[in-house]
Amino acid sequence: MSEELVKEIQKRRTFAIISHPDAGKTTLTEKLLLFGGAIHVAGAVKSNKIKKTATSDWMEIEKQRGISVATSVMGFDYDGYKINILDTPGHQDFAEDTFRTLTAVDSVIIVVDVAKGVETQTRRLMEVCRMRNTPVIIFVNKLDREGRDPFDILDELENELKIKVVPLSWPINIGSKFKGVYNLYEHGLDLFTPSKQTISERVEIDDVNSPLVDELVGKDDSTKLREDIELIDGVYPEFNVKEYLEGKVAPVFFGSALNTFGVKELLDCFVKIAPSPKPINAEERTVKPEEEDFSGFVFKIHANMDPNHRSCIAFVKVCSGKFERNVGYKHVRSDKVMKFAAPTAFMAQKKNIVEEAFPGDIVGIPDTGNFKIGDTLTSGENIHFKGLPSFSPEMFKYIENADPMKSKQLEKGIKQLMDEGVAQLFTSSFNGRKIIGTVGQLQFEVIQYRLLHEYGAQCRWEPMSMYKACWIESEDEEALESFKKRKHQFMATDKDGRDIFMADSNYVLQMAQNDFPKIKFHFSSEF
Repeated sequence: MSEELVKEIQKRRTFAIISHPDAGKTTLTEKLLLFGGAIHVAGAVKSNKIKKTATSDWMEIEKQRGISVATSVMGFDYDGYKINILDTPGHQDFAEDTFRTLTAVDSVIIVVDVAKGVETQTRRLMEVCRMRNTPVIIFVNKLDREGRDPFDILDELENELKIKVVPLSWPINIGSKFKGVYNLYEHGLDLFTPSKQTISERVEIDDVNSPLVDELVGKDDSTKLREDIELIDGVYPEFNVKEYLEGKVAPVFFGSALNTFGVKELLDCFVKIAPSPKPINAEERTVKPEEEDFSGFVFKIHANMDPNHRSCIAFVKVCSGKFERNVGYKHVRSDKVMKFAAPTAFMAQKKNIVEEAFPGDIVGIPDTGNFKIGDTLTSGENIHFKGLPSFSPEMFKYIENADPMKSKQLEKGIKQLMDEGVAQLFTSSFNGRKIIGTVGQLQFEVIQYRLLHEYGAQCRWEPMSMYKACWIESEDEEALESFKKRKHQFMATDKDGRDIFMADSNYVLQMAQNDFPKIKFHFSSEF
């Protein structure tokens, strides 16, 4: 175990930012990059005079609709730490992409809108964090707008997210009277000046009772602040880093990402307490980041990062050892050794070739069709990382070619987008038609848009009524064959050739489960 490796691992902080759409997640990501010096003016990455868009939303459709649909990866250095942010789509139609991203991070920041509180999507994502005991920090955003009482928000966070919370900063008024935040973690007072570009001033104070506080925020607000803090001391336990790391308690920060306020406090506390890369369970054994041998897994594949080159990129999370450019690594599924001449690290769409990467880092590898989501790369050992499920889709449509001259482009486009995990492709055994299954309506629009703009292929959707698609298997070959014969018109295969039963109603599914006890029905592809 080399000292260099241990030092690099301890510097790494790899985390995802998750939230409901519109809570301000992309804005927060951008402000964190601002502090990391990765960008110099907020909103000014790729800005021209007409149009400014956030760094992390770079796909055309994202700019048009103002939502993030793909997870982007960004790295920067801050205060001696190497930080990797994965910005995830908040829109629920892309939940699957977000679930997979959560397998590649060591901790999570959840953004909550002070006016709206906890919303459905946030609850579902929190469940995934709970399943994996991922440590969580909560950032309550948009304090410069009218919203709810901070104590109410804390109660709601505990009830809805089922986790204990401890405020580490506290707002002085909210909305139009918002004056700033008192930092309970470091005992400082941050005064608010609304500005999207500059960072507000920080006043160090030893004690909230100092007369300086009255002078800065006025008598009424300082009295209220002292009462609030007394109440917090009485109600909430002292913050315990060990409990945070075990995923039992979530520290809460207040601020306004748009006005770059309260973000630095969050970042300063985050780099100190957040975990560096942790051991990861493979099917065979637990892999520790300090091991000499390299290992990593593909958690996402993205087609067309660069529209000029029509290439796919596989995102690999480094789990152990050191990844080096031009060294041969074993691709476990195909049992081949591969070398990568141009592995990249990201700053949104700007890519830089990297010579080496350490546990916690995300490396982009140009992919010509060799990778699938969940693939493992190693220095030679046969291990398989687990925990990258596909869920059974809830919406289905037939996909038809709308331009017979472009059938090759359509096929290539569908294959690449499906490998990316945007949606799932099934081929009906009954009539050979292609069926796309998704978890939300918006994905159909994204697929149609991307096929046209990235592959020059036109598709048309045809409705079909379908309730659930589930993977089936059985230890009894005869039972499986007889099931497939009896249910021939409901059978399909997925892109890996596995058997799928397509039930057109809950009743049909239950009947099939009752009538064929030897068949196992799975609702996620991980079995």
